Order: sequence, then structure tokens, then C-alpha cells
Amino acid sequence: MRGRIAFIDDEAALCAAAADWLEASGFQVRVFTDPALALAQVQPGDCDCVVTDLRMPGLSGQQVLDGFREADPDLPVILLSGHADVPVAVAAMRTGAHDFLEKPYRAEHLVEVLDRAVDLRRMRRQARTRKASPLSAGRLEVRLPGDSAAMRHLRAMVQHLADLPVDLALVGEAGSGRHDVARCLHDLGRRARRPFVTLHCAGLGDAALEAELFGHERGYLAGVSGARTGRLEQAQGGTLFVSDLQDMPLAAQSRLMRVLQAGAVERIGAQTARPLDLRLIAAVTADTAALVAQGRLRADLAHRLSPAALQIPPLRDRAGDIALLFTDMAGAASARLGLPMPDLRPADLDRLAARDWPGNLAELRASAERAVLALPTTPVRSDPAQSLPDRMAMIEAQIIADALTTAQGSSARAADALGIPRRTLNEKIARYGLRAD
Repeated sequence: MRGRIAFIDDEAALCAAAADWLEASGFQVRVFTDPALALAQVQPGDCDCVVTDLRMPGLSGQQVLDGFREADPDLPVILLSGHADVPVAVAAMRTGAHDFLEKPYRAEHLVEVLDRAVDLRRMRRQARTRKASPLSAGRLEVRLPGDSAAMRHLRAMVQHLADLPVDLALVGEAGSGRHDVARCLHDLGRRARRPFVTLHCAGLGDAALEAELFGHERGYLAGVSGARTGRLEQAQGGTLFVSDLQDMPLAAQSRLMRVLQAGAVERIGAQTARPLDLRLIAAVTADTAALVAQGRLRADLAHRLSPAALQIPPLRDRAGDIALLFTDMAGAASARLGLPMPDLRPADLDRLAARDWPGNLAELRASAERAVLALPTTPVRSDPAQSLPDRMAMIEAQIIADALTTAQGSSARAADALGIPRRTLNEKIARYGLRAD
């Protein structure tokens, strides 16, 4: 089932047409021509979304919205409005409406909006199953492990800032755990029951990035049918985590700053702004002042983010944590892959602690998984004195070992990447002794 919908409109013919279309699309629909009856009979716990006309005799759509929000603030309510009522619908969004559709609307567009609303409803339900305080201090140590002074300070700052209504920057190298810190800030704060949405700036072209961030109306992008909700709207009420903000074009940064100041977002190609309430957490690779000096970050955006900036320590500054982290990562990989835990001797852990780890936690995790897979940690070099077939076999073994590491131990994915049948790959794995079956 796609979702449970309550559809309210005083026009019986419109209700019947909407019910036919939505039921054919996989939704379960209850229709009401009397809004007071809908408020009395619809139990919020048995409904994923309410769609209501704005102008009706008896009760208005705003009153329906207020009634359902009082019963369950997390229940999405979508308003249907005529052209003259669009400003009223926009104002209603400021009081909690999920979205509005201007009549006459396309049935396909209604389904798109309902899908987003139902997804949001399910996310909120999942969040409610967590404890009222999703992370205790002890749980935070599991999420952000380490006994170094830097990590103890970081955890204390996360607890201090999590529930404060401020945007902030996470300053740290790639792979240092910035996403994990952002998620903990979200889960510990007042927005924990709302969406946590991520946007990666690196690798996106200017137009694609703006479309991802702000969304767009129908016809904006060639080859893309229908309108698209941007990450800002997807994060409504929750947190937007922007990774590598310094890679966002300055023009997009300027528009983002205007959105944050106005508390409203306008999709590309749209004429109407939509109210917005979210927290921005942005990851950057260097101090915000340095990025401003380099011309990679707008000064006004840096000023907004820098007062509550958190420094994420690189792994090389946490040498005392590496043995614990490596052991935990290896244990997790062992459980996930169904392989035995590697024998970790003190000398091995000492050697790990002495390395610089330029890839930080991501590199350490890859090393732990390689240890679980029992793959060599250094490239295999062939001996010039060996025969050509033996030397080629060693090179092949190294290529397969690398493919298995990239595929996280999955021979199926490794076979696809190498372009050979899975059976052939498994035979070669056994021949070279790369992994015990």
C-alpha cells in the first residue's frame, strides 16, 4: 500500500474522481464532503496524509488544518486552493500545512506530492520509536568513540550545541567523521523527530547543484518531467547537512544565505516562496576565515556559521584512539561479512597508531575491512626471476584483492566490476587463497 489518505472536499464529484485515481495508484483513500465529519472520524494514527479544500461551507481548510495539527502535529496536511486563494494557502503553510496545490491540479502532480508527504510521515513515525532523548551521554560515546582529549572535548561541545537554535560549521578533513558529528547534533536536539537531509556539493555542476538544493518547477531541466522538491524543502523542520560547502558556487551560496535570512525558499522557475524552518550544518575542510580569504566562501555565510564552529580532529591527532577504533571497525566488518575476527596483536596495533592516516576514519575503516578479508595490506610485487605466467598470476591476484576490498567482500559486486562471471571469480579467489570460503 502506497499510503492512507483522507480526502476532504465539499464537491462530491471531485472526491469521487480523486478517490478513483489515487486508489488506482495504490493509495487507500477515505473521502469526506463534510469537514467536521472528517475531523470526528479520521484517527491521526490511522492516516498518512490529509488533503483538504481550503474553501468549504461549515469549516474552512485552515480550521481542518488546525484541528489535525492539534491532534497530531506530525500528520501532513495538503491544501487545495483556487487561484485567488494562493496567498491564503501560502500563509497556511506558515502555520503547519505540508504543501498546497492550486486548482485545477494534475492528478500526477497530486500523486507526487502525496508520495513525499507519506515518506515524511513514515520518517517521523520511525523517529518517534526512538527514546525521547535519542542519545544519552553513554550512547554518544558509542557514536563518537575515543578517549583522547580532543574527542572528549568534541562530545562535550556536541551536547552543548545540539539543542541550541544556531546554524554551525564543522571544520575538518575529509573522512574525519563530520557526517557522524552532524547526525549526533541532529539526534540530540529538538529537531530529532524531523528529517535529516544531506547534500554533497563536490562533483555537482552549478545547475545540477542549484536544482538539488532549491528544487525546480516543471520543465526547468531537460529530460526531467515534473517539479522537484529541493533538499531545503525536504529538510523542513529538521536539519540540512551540506558537505564541502566551500565547493558550492558563490552564486548558490548567496541564494542560500537569502533563504536562511528570509525563512522561505523559492523553487527555480517558481513565482511563490514556500516557508522554511530548518537548521543548517555545513562541513568545510578549512577554517571559514581562510576560505573567505581564498574566495571559496561568502563572508556573510561564514559569519553566520562561524560563531558555533566545531573543529573535528584528524585521526593523526588521535593516536591513542586508533587501536580502539580499529578493533571496533574490524568487529563490525566481521559481523557484517560473516568472517572471523582477525588476530590483532599489540605490535600490529602499535604500527597502526604510528601511521598518519591521511584518509582519516574512512582509510582506517578500509584497512580494518581488509584485515577481516585477510587480504594483503601492501601491493604484491612480482619477482623478475619468476616465469611470466607466475608473475601474471600475482598481478591478477592483486587486482582481484583490490576489487574485493572495493566491493566490501562481495564476490558478486567484485565480479560485476571486473566483468567476469561470479563462478570464475570464486574459482580464482580459491586458487589464490584470497579468502577462506
